Amino acid sequence: MGTRHDRRRNKNVGGARYGGIMVKAKTVYMCAECGNTFPKWAGQCRVCGEWGTLQEFHEPSGKGSAFGSGSTLGGGAGRAPAPIVPELPAQAITEVDVDSADASGSGIGELDRVLGGGIVPGAVILLAGEPGIGKSTLLLEVASRFAARGEKPALYITGEESVSQVRLRGERIAASESNLLLAGENDLARVLGQVQAVEPGLLILDSVQTISSANVEGAAGGVSQVRAVTSGIIQEAKTRNMPVLLVGHVTKSGGIAGPRVLEHLVDVVCYFEGERHSSLRMLRSVKNRYGPTDEVGCFQIGEAGITELPDPSGLFLSETAEPVPGTCVTVTLEGHRPMPTEIQALVAPGGPSPRRTTVGMDGARTAMILAVLQARMRVDLRSCDVYVSTVGGARTSEPAVDLAVALAVLSAAWNREPVSRMVAFGEVGLTGEVRGAVGVQRRLQEAARLGFQTAIVPQKGSAELRVPEGMQVYPVTTIAEAAGISLPRRETAD
Repeated sequence: MGTRHDRRRNKNVGGARYGGIMVKAKTVYMCAECGNTFPKWAGQCRVCGEWGTLQEFHEPSGKGSAFGSGSTLGGGAGRAPAPIVPELPAQAITEVDVDSADASGSGIGELDRVLGGGIVPGAVILLAGEPGIGKSTLLLEVASRFAARGEKPALYITGEESVSQVRLRGERIAASESNLLLAGENDLARVLGQVQAVEPGLLILDSVQTISSANVEGAAGGVSQVRAVTSGIIQEAKTRNMPVLLVGHVTKSGGIAGPRVLEHLVDVVCYFEGERHSSLRMLRSVKNRYGPTDEVGCFQIGEAGITELPDPSGLFLSETAEPVPGTCVTVTLEGHRPMPTEIQALVAPGGPSPRRTTVGMDGARTAMILAVLQARMRVDLRSCDVYVSTVGGARTSEPAVDLAVALAVLSAAWNREPVSRMVAFGEVGLTGEVRGAVGVQRRLQEAARLGFQTAIVPQKGSAELRVPEGMQVYPVTTIAEAAGISLPRRETAD
C-alpha cells in the first residue's frame, strides 16, 4: 500500500496519458442530424432545429492537451502553436493537375450514368438502401469488373457476413476474379492495415455502421464511431488517391442510419431503391460533388445477379391492348431520361369516411388533385373510395404527372375509355389550369418512339415544339379542355 502522494500520482480515472500529460475525457453532446456538438444536453438542436437528436459521447480534452483549444504540448496557455511546414505548398489554380481527377468507367453503364461518367480516384461513395435490396450484390459486381482489368486488386471488406458467404454470392453471380481480395474485419485499425498490406485500387466497405474504432468510445454505428470511422477512411482514400465504396444502412423512414454528418463527409450519396416483390431496382444520387444529382440508373435483379437496363421504356406500362377506363399514360423525367409511366385509378362506392390510397405517388398531391376535380369539374367524390397507383412499382413525384392523374380519375369516375395510344403531362393548379412542364420535347420524342400517336401538353411553350412525325399534339390550358379531348362521350344508339 503506497503513500497518499503515490495514490494521487497513479490515479488515472476517466482520462488517459499522452507523453506524460494527463488528458481527461470530456463529455459533449453531438447532434445526429447536423453533427454539431454542445457542452450540455438539450431537447432541441440549436443549429438544425431537430428534436431528440443530441447524443452523448466522450472526446479527449484538457489543459496541456493537443486536443484542447488555446494550448499546445510544448508551451504555456495562450501561446500560439508552432507553425507546421506543409508537405505540398499552395499552387495557383491554373497549375493544379486535373488528369488525376478524371473519372474512370466502372464497367457498369447505369452506375456510371448516376455517378456522372464513372468513379473518380479518391472519391468516397456511400450507397444506401433497405436490407436485401441488392447493395452488396451490386458492389461485388463492381469489384469483380475492376479486378478483371488486372491493374490493381480490389479489396472487399465485409463486416456483416463471413468471407465464405461473400464467395458463395460471387460464384452465383460469376464474380470470382483472382484479383478480387476478401477480408472480414470490424476494427478500423485492421481495415487500414489490410489497405496498407494490399494497396488496392478500389476499396469496398460493407458496411460502415459495422466498423468501430478502438480510440473512440461507444458501440459501432453510434454518432462518434461512424464519424471517426468515416473520417479515417476518407483520409486514407485521399492520401492514396483510392476510390472507396461504402454500404450504409437505412432507417424505417428511409433515411441513412447514423448521424447526418456521414452524408456531409462523403463525396457521393446514392440510394438503391425498389419494391421487394419486383425485380426492378433504381439507383438515385442525392449528392454528387463530381456530377449531376438528378440521374437515375435502372437495374433488374435475378438469380444470376444484377443486370443493367439501358432502355427501361415499357416496364411501367400495362400489357392491355385496348384502353381501359381509369388509365392514362404519362412520361416522367428521371434526370435526363424520359420514362413512360402508366397511371391507374379506381373510383368505388365508399362509406362515411371514404379512403384515399396511393401507391408510387405523393398522397398529398393526389388529394389536392381530387379536390380540384371536385371543385372545378363538379365530380362528386365525397362518398367514393379513390385508389391511384403506378404500374410496375414505379415511383414518381414530379408535378408533370398531375394531368395524367386527373384524367385517370375522371376516366374511372365517368367510366369512359381514354383515347387509344395517348399520353398526357402537365402540372395542375388549384384553379384547374394546366401549367407548363420541363423537357416537353424529350417526352414527346420518347412517346413517339414507343408508338404513341396522341399527346396532350400544356399550352405554355407549345409553339416552339417540334412535333414528331405521326403524332398529334393538343395544347390545353385547363383540365376541362384535356378531358374533352382525351375522354370523348360514347355514342349511344337511337
